[in-house]
Amino acid sequence: MIKIKFTLIFIGLLLFSINGFGSDNNCLNCHLDWESEEGSAAKYARDIHSQKGLGCTECHGGDPSLDDMDDVRDSKGYRGVPNHLEVPDFCARCHADAAYMHEHNPSLPVDQLAKYKTSVHGQRLFARKDKKVANCISCHSVHEIGTGQMPYSSTYPTNLPATCGECHADKEYMAEYDIPTDQLEKYRSSVHGQALLQRGDLGAPACNDCHGNHGAAPPGVASLAAVCGVCHALEAELFAISPHAEAYRENDFPMCETCHSNHDIIKPYDEMIGAVGSAVCTNCHSADDGTIGLSTADSILVSINNLVQAHAQAKRRLNEAIYKGMMTTDEEFLLKEVDQTLIQARTLVHSFNMDSVAPKARAGIAKADTIIANAAGLIDEYYFRRKGLGVATLIITFLAIMLYRKIRKIESR
Repeated sequence: MIKIKFTLIFIGLLLFSINGFGSDNNCLNCHLDWESEEGSAAKYARDIHSQKGLGCTECHGGDPSLDDMDDVRDSKGYRGVPNHLEVPDFCARCHADAAYMHEHNPSLPVDQLAKYKTSVHGQRLFARKDKKVANCISCHSVHEIGTGQMPYSSTYPTNLPATCGECHADKEYMAEYDIPTDQLEKYRSSVHGQALLQRGDLGAPACNDCHGNHGAAPPGVASLAAVCGVCHALEAELFAISPHAEAYRENDFPMCETCHSNHDIIKPYDEMIGAVGSAVCTNCHSADDGTIGLSTADSILVSINNLVQAHAQAKRRLNEAIYKGMMTTDEEFLLKEVDQTLIQARTLVHSFNMDSVAPKARAGIAKADTIIANAAGLIDEYYFRRKGLGVATLIITFLAIMLYRKIRKIESR
């Protein structure tokens, strides 16, 4: 009898906790009855609002204690489902209310609606009544909303490109807007896309890191360097003081994009700078353009290549010494310094100034030469030890034989 009572109490508590409080049970009971397992009621169990104790009536209003759906629709405060144009203001009833949000999550900003109104999406929705542009639920979903830290969320970093691609990769849907629809495809093959989607590097930028989220807009020519500079700060600083900065502004060239592209950014390689082949410098410069552009680019490439070769040779010789069991701790630390110097030299390329790149490359080469010389000395020492061991072995063997013969001679007397 006691077991039966505890079982009934447990079932009651389970039903009571389906979405945080018992008064909303009729909403869930009804919707769970006639909706599929993928319906809104089933999904809402892991919605962030449900986890915070908010029920159906917080958004839809009405009296959750009523059994009949028509009675609920006629009840006081019933709001039902907002249309596409109403959604931003609908969500902002809570999300733009600082006092209300402070009770539930003080860390959340309350300026999403204000930012949205400045975005391309918001301007088209409010000013042109465009029902196709993204609103809150287009990105965040409806009854399965999660934070950007929840892996199932549509705004989780690895899910975000596909979320934006729901509209922006759909040629038919985007036909009237006269913008490309290959951004997602390009992004997936880019250095950023591979880092995020293939290697799971959550620090790699997704769409919103460059375009913004609630205030989403395409970066302009003037703002592009600032956008890229959020992550690539040193490169942006170097470019800003380079001879290219003013020329790019005068010609309305997008600063980073001109050389690196935008959605399909590839991993940089040394031959991107130079005077021949795949060097991007040749897109603007020629040998007879009256500038030192190509000659400077070629000199920078030579300096970088010399450092790369010195680094490779130092690493090769050091590995030989390591393989032979020699103590190479100091040289290994020095090789890490050469690694860092190579990174710094490649970064200094954005200054487009040989006076910046060449000294750094020479410093790295000098360290590499030290490693090569030290490794050669260690390898020579290894062979010297081997020869010494061979000679010592012969001497010890000879002495052992002589001792053996002496012992035999004594024993034979």
